[in-house]
Amino acid sequence: MINVAIFASGTGTNFSALIAKINASDLPIKVISLICDHPEAQVVQRAHEAKIPVWTHTLKEFNDKHDYETAIETYLAQFKVDLLILAGYMKIVSPVLLSAFSGQIINIHPAMLPKFPGRHGIEDAFAAGVTSTGVTVHYVDTGVDTGPIIAQQVVEVLPTDDIDSLATRIHRVEHQLYFDSLCKVIEQKHLS
Repeated sequence: MINVAIFASGTGTNFSALIAKINASDLPIKVISLICDHPEAQVVQRAHEAKIPVWTHTLKEFNDKHDYETAIETYLAQFKVDLLILAGYMKIVSPVLLSAFSGQIINIHPAMLPKFPGRHGIEDAFAAGVTSTGVTVHYVDTGVDTGPIIAQQVVEVLPTDDIDSLATRIHRVEHQLYFDSLCKVIEQKHLS
């Protein structure tokens, strides 16, 4: 069994899409927990509905980010975790988790990295007036959206697009590409 922990901060659309696709597949994947830094986030309710355990604390509950991530590491130590999946997790992962889970953390970003890294990938691409953007799945390293790329898919920016219509199409691509990339990572790492 491949144990994964999903990290998310917001509404949880990528979380729900991953859960649905994992449940519909024959892959031996078990989502052992949701890690969330916002106890009131919609993703927490989605996890409860999916009967997935939730670890949710704010950074303010700890002395600093080191202590916060050490608490996450301690919590995850009770499981044999193979992968950490960031799905709209709005915190930069620090050396605590990077060293504990080296080469085992993947992230999804709503742009064609290395273009438009950071929190506002969709908005930044739209504001730049590009004719295409996309989605990137990558390993997490010490930079912001700089880790080795696992997969990318282009999304055209239509002349009729506004931020919302572009975001809707990007999210649709994210939901499939993330699951496909998870399958690819599992195959490459021979986790199955």
